[in-house]
Formats: sequence, C-alpha cells, structure tokens
Amino acid sequence: MLKILTVFGTRPEVIKMASVINALKNHSGEISFRICITGQHRQMIDPLMKLFQLEADHDLKIMKENQSLEHITASVLTKLGEIIDREKPDYLLVQVSWFSGKWSNADFS
Repeated sequence: MLKILTVFGTRPEVIKMASVINALKNHSGEISFRICITGQHRQMIDPLMKLFQLEADHDLKIMKENQSLEHITASVLTKLGEIIDREKPDYLLVQVSWFSGKWSNADFS
C-alpha cells in the first residue's frame, strides 16, 4: 500500500488540500495517508478542518508568542523529521508557506 503524508498549516492551504485529501479517501484500498498540520494558524484552520471533515493525525504546534525565525526552523526540522521517521511515507504532499515548505522537503533519511 502506498503511504502518503500531507502537510499544511494555514487557511488557504486547508482549502487547497481538502479536495486532494478527499480524493485520497476514495482510494483507501490502495493509499494510506496521514494529515500533518504545522499549527501555524490553528484557530483559523479548525473551522475549515471541521467543514471539510478532516482530522489531523499530527500537529507540529510550532506557534508560540514572539516566535523567531530560528524557532520556526528548528521546530519544523525536529518535529516533522520525527513524524517522517515514524510514518515512513513513500511521498509527501506539502502545501505550506515557503519557509515551512523548504524544510518539509528536506532530506530526513
């Protein structure tokens, strides 16, 4: 079975990925997928997650008050790397901000 990890974090990204994830649901016999959210705008994406009937399997929870670019970088690298190690996906489907996306596509092997 093909394993896919989807990664996103903001309202526009939920909207873009919802149809992709629902298409993956239609192939549940062939594709196993997990949803990972970055936690960047949690209060803004929760209503959309509910609307599109999506549930996160993983939440990086990277937002914190007065965060720095270094905090975001370290959090994405560390937390997403741990999830990738655990899940061992065949593919990543990433729809995130440029900065988070850059690190989501890093080689964690």
